[in-house]
Amino acid sequence: MRLPLISALALACAACGTAPLADAPTAPADAFLANIAAHCGKAYAGRIVANEPRPTTPDAFEGKALVMHVRGCDAPTSRIEIPFHVGDDHSRTWILTRTATGLRLKHDHRHEDGSPDATTMYGGDTAGAGSATRQEFPVDAESIATFRREGLNASLQNTWAMEIHPSMFAYELARPGGRLFRVEFDLSRPVAVPPTPWGW
Repeated sequence: MRLPLISALALACAACGTAPLADAPTAPADAFLANIAAHCGKAYAGRIVANEPRPTTPDAFEGKALVMHVRGCDAPTSRIEIPFHVGDDHSRTWILTRTATGLRLKHDHRHEDGSPDATTMYGGDTAGAGSATRQEFPVDAESIATFRREGLNASLQNTWAMEIHPSMFAYELARPGGRLFRVEFDLSRPVAVPPTPWGW
C-alpha cells in the first residue's frame, strides 16, 4: 500500500528539481559592459569638463572635436572597443575586457601608418567590484614599466575611470596631487560615425 505514496513523492521531488532557479545577481562588471554594449555602433560627441591643473603647454585635446564610437562589439559580454577621436587624430582606442575578477582597460595607441606607439596598451585592472555605472582602473605593473622606460614619471600613479549613465558617458584620468582630466559624452544625441581608427 505504500508504493503509490512513494511513487507520488518521487514524482513531486522530480518536479521540484526541474523548477527554474532564481536568476543570480549580475556582477557589476557585467552590468557595466552591458550598459556600454547598448550603444554598439553609435558615436557621441564629448566635451572636457575638467583639466586640472591647467596645462602650461598646448594641450592635445583643447579646442578639438571629441568623439567616442562604441565600435568593437563582436563579443560584448567579454570585450568592447571604443575609439576616441580627437579632431583628425584617430590614434586612440579604449579596450575593455572582462577578466576573472572584474574589468581591464587598455589604451591602444597607433600612428597614422597603423604602427603601435611606444606606449600602446597601457592601462590597468579594476581593484574592486565597482558598479554598473562606474569602474576605476589603477595603473598596472606593465604600464608602470612602460612609463618609466619612456620617461613618463608623472603617469606612474595614474587611475583611469569610466562612467555610464542613461544620457552620459565619461572618461577620466586622476593622479595624486590634484591632476584630473575628464571628458563627458552626450549619449542622448548620436553623431556621425567617425573614420576607422588608425591601424584597425
